[in-house]
Amino acid sequence: MSECTNDCASCKENCASRKMTKEDFLKPMNKYSNIKKVIGVVSGKGGVGKSLVTCLLASKCAKAGLKAGLLDADITGPSVPKSFGITERAMQDGECLLPAVADGNIKMMSINLLLEDTNSPVVWRGPVISGVIEQFWSDVRWGELDYLFVDMPPGTGDVALTVFQSLPVDGIVIVSTPQDLVKMIVNKAYNMAKMMNIPVLGLIENMSYYVCEDCGKKIDIFGKSQIDETAAELGLPVLAKLPINPDINKLVDDGRIYEAECKELDEFISALK
Repeated sequence: MSECTNDCASCKENCASRKMTKEDFLKPMNKYSNIKKVIGVVSGKGGVGKSLVTCLLASKCAKAGLKAGLLDADITGPSVPKSFGITERAMQDGECLLPAVADGNIKMMSINLLLEDTNSPVVWRGPVISGVIEQFWSDVRWGELDYLFVDMPPGTGDVALTVFQSLPVDGIVIVSTPQDLVKMIVNKAYNMAKMMNIPVLGLIENMSYYVCEDCGKKIDIFGKSQIDETAAELGLPVLAKLPINPDINKLVDDGRIYEAECKELDEFISALK
């Protein structure tokens, strides 16, 4: 028998694990936490702005009066704390890890809040990284949250599998960009979610276009968007098309992402309320 990967969908072994239900794999929520909904933000590849979208979603929820949290599951490429200007290390209360609190009372946990040097690379194997994700769920005192957004690493590897199996994910948002390979990118994430019985809430296209400051014309820098056709084929809604916005990029660099305005997400956030 080969080593178990906990992915029964791609395994033909007739072992006892096949009798286990999804609930059997779930890790317990921290006893001091009450999280109503968990939403994963995923992408089929890196560089599409998934972390940016995650931060914007949490910020918009907080501005809408919802209690929001951020679990940075991108262990080898964490960027959430910097986007919010959080530089201090996470604290403990003797029993639990305490999340950092950003503008809007957004609670967050990231590996960068635990490292002595945030520039140090995280050179860990998959099982160790997966264990950290589980600890971020079970050992962090999240308190009361309406939504916990999980910033997933790109692709469909160990960490994505850990999140889908260990956390009670209520749905995912798939982030893509308007390039020729968008269909493949979206399909990979969609098919993994389907395999794991995780609902897909919809698609968000980042860097969809740029609005010229002089003439106001929309310019398709990365080519004509194909997101509508892809969404239609999969039977999914397009939740938003986000433009390239240098002002938002500057806010991220300055650690002030909470101040960003992104009206394109208003409709989706209203649906979450």
